[in-house]
Amino acid sequence: MTPPARTGSAQAGGAPPSAAFAMRPELLPELFPSDLLDRLSRVASLRPRVIDVFDGPLDAEILITGWGCPRIDAAVLDGAPRLRAVVHAAGSVKGHLAREVFDRGIAVSSAAEANALPVAEYTIAMLVLAAKRVIPRAREYAAHGWSGDALPGVATPGDSGGLTGAVVGVVGASRVGRLVMDRLRGYGARILLSDPYVTPAEAERAGARLVPLDELCRQAELVTVHAPELPQTRGMFDDRRLSLLRDGAVVINTARGSLIDTDALVRHCATGRIQAVLDVTDPEPLPPGHPLLSMPGVLVTPHISGARGRELRRLGEFAVAEVERYVSGRPFKGAVHAADLDRIA
Repeated sequence: MTPPARTGSAQAGGAPPSAAFAMRPELLPELFPSDLLDRLSRVASLRPRVIDVFDGPLDAEILITGWGCPRIDAAVLDGAPRLRAVVHAAGSVKGHLAREVFDRGIAVSSAAEANALPVAEYTIAMLVLAAKRVIPRAREYAAHGWSGDALPGVATPGDSGGLTGAVVGVVGASRVGRLVMDRLRGYGARILLSDPYVTPAEAERAGARLVPLDELCRQAELVTVHAPELPQTRGMFDDRRLSLLRDGAVVINTARGSLIDTDALVRHCATGRIQAVLDVTDPEPLPPGHPLLSMPGVLVTPHISGARGRELRRLGEFAVAEVERYVSGRPFKGAVHAADLDRIA
């Protein structure tokens, strides 16, 4: 029998609960500047060491994790009898939390909501550039000079006129996907959505029309991918589905590289029929000299759409607020449950 999730501090009303950090040590001051550490210290007793390897017992009730956290499995849990909550100051928890964490009733939170915003902002920026055909035009300009045809207000072959009225296909109504749809409405884009967990009424409330993925591929000028990596989504954009894309379509992927068949994408982009913006690839990173890195209609960025630099503080703020909720006995805002694991990134 699976025990119920343990929420609220076991030491409520007494000494503050103990909390430890597990992540790459260099991330701690970026995620938790001194003022956020001060906030944490008012509700929890912080362990000074940042754990980057579990090499002994863990004497903490709350574990605050981040990128680089070692995997927490049954063996780690056996050495952490007081652990009651894991608060992840990043996105997906699937890479470092074994299912045993959930089976033992440990409460889990993720800052995926906070990390979704910079990914959505990156996506919108790339959609704007893609709609203007900025990437191939910039490379053509660099290679051959300005042809002089890009005069204000004068359309040239391949121009779509920007996002206003553009048909944009959103694949996955994830946190990022919903933020992207919310922002696209301000541009006057026509939004198609494909997501097996969303009803037509829910899509309509998001400003989109729900369609099967094949139909989305046939109709959309711009396709942005926000689906999780699951057995059924790996390679969802294979040769057949990429062939459905209309001439001149642009595919933007900020989700997981494995969702697109890389070899098939190379073949379709090499002809110039479709274009791509990839912040994630399969493999990642691409090997030096890979064809996608030099194709005029393809832009590959090094997995930078998520929180970086100053944006990391937002994740720390979310995590601190979650610890405050836990200590006061309130439910997590970013709660992750075992039932979520089969459908989240």
